[in-house]
Amino acid sequence: MIEQLTNETVELLQALIRNQCVNDGMATSGHEDRSARLLRDELEGTGVDLQTYEPTPGRTSLVCRWPGTDPSAPALCLMGHTDVVPVSPDGWRHDPFGGELIDGEIWGRGAVDMLNLTSSMAVVFRHLVSSGRRYPGDIVYFAVADEEAGGRHGAEVLVRDEWDALNCEYVLTEFGGIPLYSPNGMSLLITTAEKGLAWRRLTVKGSPGHGSMPYGTDNALVKAAEVVGRLSRYRPTPRLDEMWAARVKAMGLPDDLSKKLLDPGRLAEALDELPPSIARNAHSCSHTTFSPNVIEGGVKTNVIPDSVTIEVDIRTLPGEEAADVDAHIAAALGDLADQVETEIIQQGPSTASPTDNKLWDTLRGAIAKAYPEAQVIPSMVTGGTDARFFRDRGAVAYGAGLLSSSVDTGEFFRRFHGHDERIDIESLRLTVALWLDVIDTLWE
Repeated sequence: MIEQLTNETVELLQALIRNQCVNDGMATSGHEDRSARLLRDELEGTGVDLQTYEPTPGRTSLVCRWPGTDPSAPALCLMGHTDVVPVSPDGWRHDPFGGELIDGEIWGRGAVDMLNLTSSMAVVFRHLVSSGRRYPGDIVYFAVADEEAGGRHGAEVLVRDEWDALNCEYVLTEFGGIPLYSPNGMSLLITTAEKGLAWRRLTVKGSPGHGSMPYGTDNALVKAAEVVGRLSRYRPTPRLDEMWAARVKAMGLPDDLSKKLLDPGRLAEALDELPPSIARNAHSCSHTTFSPNVIEGGVKTNVIPDSVTIEVDIRTLPGEEAADVDAHIAAALGDLADQVETEIIQQGPSTASPTDNKLWDTLRGAIAKAYPEAQVIPSMVTGGTDARFFRDRGAVAYGAGLLSSSVDTGEFFRRFHGHDERIDIESLRLTVALWLDVIDTLWE
């Protein structure tokens, strides 16, 4: 059965990749209606209640609910998003939307973020419903649009306005099951928390003039370049908590390097000793981060620009609010701060779920079937997920899944939003088995 369901997952994953539901942040992008229709067709005929929601034209989400036998039992939601981030095809060895199966791996944008989970959840949900087996609690399958741009056309509005359809106590979504190997054995990271979202648009003002006479002018673009430089050089104080200590222990590094990673004064030195992809993730897990990613300005080659905007991806640590973000920006910009106008694009706090509950215990037991010796470690994801909207409703939400032992941790992180994104079939098989095991034992 597992092999059949894995094969079905491969085929569905390939189809979802080929749908090219690319979300560039504009309301008119995404086109998730393509994958909502595909998934609806896959689940049609099972007898389960299927509902589609389209808060914005073309941005369709699918909700399917398989009722349980006990109204008082907690409901479980399997949530996967159907949109993917844009791609630079020139950096890929294979077609990023070909969904090709090459040497045991499915290639394509979204293969690890997170169409692999979205497809495996759909296949398992269809199998359970088709089998006719009923569980005490409801099982909800939620294929959601617009996760990659903050959920304004997806989970944010649906959790707010359609909670009766989504109502649940437990949620499984992206991402987790990342193996870490050390002399002390294997550890697996399961996401229990995520950083806060604090995107900002900075507007830098100057004075227009003729480009042939730049001396002494107030060029907004030149000033904006300095703003970007100061943000990139800004080094906020790290925050090292118990979750960070557990993460460092699981990495199994030499004692001296581990001690540096646990020392705020020596952390920067320690990060330089880690492989780049691991260092980037470790830095983000211990700092509020600032990434200037979009800049727009200027009207003509021979006109000095008087206004330039910069969009900055800021991710905050637990406990930080909008006022803290403003203080960070002021500290980073120094004497330029009063020359920059700041606008909130999106703002949301860091969220976390506890681990003293049946879902956590069930996940640990299911993971042990695949990796009996592995230690399961709660972790914080550095990007945002739609889990935060469910946590705000009081649900327990984890990022889960399982990767095969052949996937190097650093390589896995590089594939997120990067070139040559792909997932191996063994990881799909392990994840299919994980969902089945969790559901079979959650209500015992």
